[in-house]
Amino acid sequence: MSTEQSSALPQYPEKATLEGRNKFLGLWFFLGGETALFATLFGTYLGLRNSNAGGPTAQELFSLPLVFLMTIILLVSSMTSVMAIMAMRRKDMKAMLRWFIVTVILGLSFLGLEIYEFYEYTMAGHQFTKSAFASAFYTLLGTHGAHVLFGCGWITALVVRNFRRPLDTYNAPKFYLASLYWHYIDVVWVFIFSLVYLLGVI
Repeated sequence: MSTEQSSALPQYPEKATLEGRNKFLGLWFFLGGETALFATLFGTYLGLRNSNAGGPTAQELFSLPLVFLMTIILLVSSMTSVMAIMAMRRKDMKAMLRWFIVTVILGLSFLGLEIYEFYEYTMAGHQFTKSAFASAFYTLLGTHGAHVLFGCGWITALVVRNFRRPLDTYNAPKFYLASLYWHYIDVVWVFIFSLVYLLGVI
């Protein structure tokens, strides 16, 4: 992108057009539906978390050091997403893409640790069909993990598609919305960490 093109962009290119503002509004409607979904899953889990049918309990299963590491990774990925948007505001396309690539790497690292965690729990007798507690646990965390995977795919697709394109008012809203979505799944994980893991071991 040339200096002239960069300077021609408004300070907030993601909201400079009606299309961009409509996409922003549409995302909030979408996240409202996602919030209802996760609220249902949280309520189900909290209602069934003591129904372990003789299997391992949350206190016997959960390893807080591993979960804490996963939490740190996801929170750092939220910060790198913020750095990407700050680079976008500076009209620095290359820096924005680099930060989003780091965000994806951190997201995939989180998923790798979650898969390892699930494997360990399965080996300990905490299979999906073992109890109502296990089913509710895997459904909640699996749904969140699917959202993380979707977010990684979304950001990756944007990076690949726009790798050699200039930043403009057409693609800026797309990156901005992907960043907001990423913050949302990070917030959901904070609730999972608090209501599933911390509550489970206390």
